[in-house]
Amino acid sequence: MLLGCIADDFTGASDLANTLAKGGMATMQFVGVPDGAAPASCEAGVVALKSRTIPVAEAVRQSLAACEWLLSQGATQILFKYCSTFDSTKEGNIGPVAEALIARLGADVAVVCPVFPATGRTLFNGHLFVNGVLLNESGMQNHPLTPMTDPDIRRWLRHQTRGEVGLVPFSTVRQGAEAIRAALGAEAAAGRRLAVVDAVGDDDLVAIGAAIDGAKLVTGGSGIALGLPANFRRRGLLSGNGTSFTPGHGPAAVLSGSCSNQSRAQVKAYTAKHPGLAVMPDDVMSGAMTVDQAFDHVMSRIGHAPMVYSSADPAEVKAAQERHGKDRVAEAIEGFFGELAVRLADAGIARLVVGGGETSGAVVTALEVECFHIGPEIDPGVPALAAEGPRPIRLALKSGNFGAIDFYDKALAALGDA
Repeated sequence: MLLGCIADDFTGASDLANTLAKGGMATMQFVGVPDGAAPASCEAGVVALKSRTIPVAEAVRQSLAACEWLLSQGATQILFKYCSTFDSTKEGNIGPVAEALIARLGADVAVVCPVFPATGRTLFNGHLFVNGVLLNESGMQNHPLTPMTDPDIRRWLRHQTRGEVGLVPFSTVRQGAEAIRAALGAEAAAGRRLAVVDAVGDDDLVAIGAAIDGAKLVTGGSGIALGLPANFRRRGLLSGNGTSFTPGHGPAAVLSGSCSNQSRAQVKAYTAKHPGLAVMPDDVMSGAMTVDQAFDHVMSRIGHAPMVYSSADPAEVKAAQERHGKDRVAEAIEGFFGELAVRLADAGIARLVVGGGETSGAVVTALEVECFHIGPEIDPGVPALAAEGPRPIRLALKSGNFGAIDFYDKALAALGDA
């Protein structure tokens, strides 16, 4: 293994794996920290954790455990991947995990770059934009678990970290890799171990990638990986073999637990042509909606690739959280979808598309997936996946804001046929 990656959720892990596989690295995604060794053919290993919204100390512990395993597999560079909308609270978990990894690896400085231009995420003067709108005006300010109310990534990180946070501005990034490398060196010399680096296009990310060749730690969204495979290729370390993916054959279903604006638009478009079952948080909490009911609904309509969704308006979700408690609602919804996914897979569902990072994590964990082979890209940041484990199902895991309006139909086609 050459590059070891730690992702704080499952959709982010597949997003990153997709970027690395497209860049020519033989990539595998692992679910949690594996017990055994990675295949010898694995050049980039992505360990998918579900650590984005868990307590800070536990997120740090899990991330360090993943780091140790990746280092034991031979990784010479570690990449900590988080969402391109920097999903976190003022307490963490991005800053504390990054600082713990810096200490473990003895890194002088680590890039902070939550940028993914293909999905509209750009960074200018340390401020994060989504499709040209400041992060805190993009809808992310209404996220039920990690509301992002400040677009200044340095300022947000400063709440989470012990040290000062630096900046490599866009004017420097545009000068190329050598200028970026020099600026990062200056940040390190000034004692700033984390440095936010501006980027607005793929060419900026490629330049940043060249500048951090050999860096012990890199942090960012999946876009930061665009320039990394070339570093290993220049040294003649890549085999060119890629990864193995075969399509699935059999019935399909869709699960969506994301409340983002894009997810709700996608759900509306999909349920205009396919059967849909809305699952409301209050109904799950009260027992008015059960997994048995949802399972029966899907199986009675299985020839039409039905959808089960809890993509309610953020105001409705917030009201339910106030009545029952945020953590209790999240746990109930995730448990509902995880149990439903297992029931569906055991009943013969061969293709399953899941929307929402937390929902995807719950589903993959419940299905006891061990690792994924990376397939073709469906939409930017979302590949088709072939699962290894007790249920060899084909999956697509979509972050809430990712994908075109017709994403779910395209995803089912990419995973295989009926």
